[in-house]
Amino acid sequence: MKKKAKILTLVLAAALLVVGGAGCTGGEETQEQFKIGIIQYNSHVALDTAREGFVAALQENGYVEEQNISIDYQNAQGDQSNMTTISDRFVSNNVDLVLAIATPAAQMVAGKTAEIPILATAITDFAEARLVESNEAPGGNVSGTTDMNPIKEQIDLLVKLAPEAKTVGVLYTSNEDNSILQAAMAKEAIEALGMTYVEATVSTSNEVQQAAQSIVSQCDAIYIPTDNVFASAMPVVFGVTAESKTPVICGESGMVYSGGLATLGINYYDLGYQTGLMAIKIFKGEAEPATMPIESATRFDFAINGTVAEDIGIEIPADLQKYVIIPEE
Repeated sequence: MKKKAKILTLVLAAALLVVGGAGCTGGEETQEQFKIGIIQYNSHVALDTAREGFVAALQENGYVEEQNISIDYQNAQGDQSNMTTISDRFVSNNVDLVLAIATPAAQMVAGKTAEIPILATAITDFAEARLVESNEAPGGNVSGTTDMNPIKEQIDLLVKLAPEAKTVGVLYTSNEDNSILQAAMAKEAIEALGMTYVEATVSTSNEVQQAAQSIVSQCDAIYIPTDNVFASAMPVVFGVTAESKTPVICGESGMVYSGGLATLGINYYDLGYQTGLMAIKIFKGEAEPATMPIESATRFDFAINGTVAEDIGIEIPADLQKYVIIPEE
């Protein structure tokens, strides 16, 4: 009888330990882990800083790697087959959200899944790129932030810095939907000011030097929109335009740092940060891409490359002097 009582006491003590242990564990909140896949079309300042802004928004709002999120970052280096492989990888791994940086990356991953939420950034017009039903009501699994430029104001800046210009050349990639759209808007703005529009297009980075060489003999100034090929190849463009003393107005500041003269453009870090805040709403269950309108940048920044201005003989007006930058060698 005493032996049975002793055994019963031990069993009860063990049960109390289990219950007590469960109670201690239950007091700790288990954080949900979110898997994020980032597919970036290629590497240049605008796309890199957009990614950095996205991650910063998550971290500053409590979403930290190895704590409650994991990030699988993949750069396609502008290669179509790489984008296919990366997109398939994310779908196979059943990530909770994809960040697609630039139009080709977004189009590829959107073609692979209609279920996984996709946020995209560094895209000029989601509807034009056939990623959403409309920019106001996306209707599917894709939403994000647009880098639509103040193109008219950028052409006005061109006129201010190169008031003698009569013909403006536009360089862009002929197989990038958003570049085509921006070129058309630039043409309208240029002709509205009574100037002549000419253009040269490329399909790959290997054609940039030839396109730049062909257009400098036809124009007094050049406009280049936000364009992934030209953003990566601005040093090549500068090699041509520095010799011809041709001013180049660009779609964004990263291109100015790399050899363009000036811009009034997007702050891509801020744009990426804005996209990160959209991701947080999805994680919290407060929204889903189908009902999240495409968001626009909240501000634009002037940037003028002082070194380029000096090299090509452009005098910066007094009211723009405060925006002059001197890139490091």
